[in-house]
Amino acid sequence: MNLQVFLLLAGTVLGLSVAATTHKHSHSHTAAGGGGAKERLEDGSYAPRDSHHMDGEGEHHSEFDHEAILGSVKEAEEFDNLSPEESKKRLAVLVTRMDLNHDEFVDRHELKAWILRSFKSLAEEESTDRFEDIDTNGDDIITWEEYYADTYGMESDDDEDGERQFDPTKEEEKKLIADDKEMFEAADENKDGKLDPAEFVLFMSPEEFPQMFSVVLKQTLRNKDANGDGKIDFQEYAAEQSRNHDKEWLITEKDRFDNDYDKDGDGYLNGNEILSWILPSNDEVAEDEVGHLFASTDDNHDD
Repeated sequence: MNLQVFLLLAGTVLGLSVAATTHKHSHSHTAAGGGGAKERLEDGSYAPRDSHHMDGEGEHHSEFDHEAILGSVKEAEEFDNLSPEESKKRLAVLVTRMDLNHDEFVDRHELKAWILRSFKSLAEEESTDRFEDIDTNGDDIITWEEYYADTYGMESDDDEDGERQFDPTKEEEKKLIADDKEMFEAADENKDGKLDPAEFVLFMSPEEFPQMFSVVLKQTLRNKDANGDGKIDFQEYAAEQSRNHDKEWLITEKDRFDNDYDKDGDGYLNGNEILSWILPSNDEVAEDEVGHLFASTDDNHDD
């Protein structure tokens, strides 16, 4: 896609062709009792980065497009408040950087590479924000005690029934804390009992870093493998969700289990098959976003 055309596209996606518009961008701060991990879906899998791109009724939300191009929630918010002229200047710089081979076109591969870079930047930004919240003494490291005090030790708001929303003495909360501690220790690559900013990114976004996949797999088996055979059958896969859904849902999920995840067709998920279910693919998300962005403007199909 010609750079001028892509610049027009990017401006349209970011709402820059008219007066600056205010959008809501979500900062990923972990609430007390939420642990270090990202948002999870009903089945326990990690939510993909584009999980809020479309709502349940098919309505498109452009915030994800903004962040996929800019690689920063903060910059997306800043763009909302710039004049159209200044916004276009900054976008022109970004678009030039996307053009890796300097042929004055942004093709699908270049845009996908840029979006994947943005995802990495977003993970680092989310982690930095959380790190600064926890590192109250400013020594640029986080101990387990600091993390625990910030995430689990603070007073939480009462719910409508007057009970605390998080209680570390309850069995489910104990399990959550144990999982967090295990993830913390796995992210501590130099085994000094503390996390520096680079290690904290691993802790906050384990689904994005291969060195964390083994502990993700271990925890998934511990939580899902009811009979302890080291693999997941369909009953364990569907688990408690099946009680809340109808027969049509079961048929759909069985088809997904058999055809999307159970690659060797042995009736079980194990190893990488479990990870393909639990972990979102940034590569697929980026590919979908490229298709979405190109479909918005590439009328002559010169990609």
